[in-house]
Amino acid sequence: MSSSKSGSNARKARIEEMRRAEQSRERRNRLIAIVASTAVVAGLVGFGSYLFLKEQDKKDKEQAAVETDQKNREKAAKKPIADEKSWDAKKLGRDHVTKPVSYPMTPPVGGDHDQVWMNCNGDVYAKEIPNRHAVHSLEHGAVWVTYNDKAPEGELKKFEAKVKATPYSLMSPIAEQKGAIMLSAWGKQVTVDSASDPRVESFFGKYVQGKQTPEPGAACTGGVAK
Repeated sequence: MSSSKSGSNARKARIEEMRRAEQSRERRNRLIAIVASTAVVAGLVGFGSYLFLKEQDKKDKEQAAVETDQKNREKAAKKPIADEKSWDAKKLGRDHVTKPVSYPMTPPVGGDHDQVWMNCNGDVYAKEIPNRHAVHSLEHGAVWVTYNDKAPEGELKKFEAKVKATPYSLMSPIAEQKGAIMLSAWGKQVTVDSASDPRVESFFGKYVQGKQTPEPGAACTGGVAK
């Protein structure tokens, strides 16, 4: 009887020991899971913070670039442009017409024009475009780059890149113009020889949506595309 009771106690002790061991393993596994989850969350938070900071840094640089560009434009706007020609904006017609217009200057810098503008959101045209559409673009504050067959191909590539990167600008050939490369805005015009001429940056900075614009903020898209 005593022997049977001792065996029963021993089995109970082993079962209890096994139960404690199992509970210990469960606690250990739960702890490991918690630690792993915490590490994953911390990693995600850290990675998320990295992405946030990277995106914020990108936005800060973009904003700084915009502010720098604005300061450069304001600085350029205060300086006179050498050999620039100007016309009295008040004497330039602004009526909408449906037929070709004879302009007193080539390229034209203002006057009566078609009711539809030429797309000027950094658009580069390989062929000549109707003056009456381009003049409407100037009325919206665009700068128009034109050239003839005397313009160096390498310089034209540089101007193409600049125009494509500049909203409110357009570029096209005009065979009969006197200067190899000419820049025009509403009532303003200058002839240059190269894209590196400092007057190019000054002209763009001063007249792209500049104070001379009769209709600032008007669209440069949704017009004539070719």
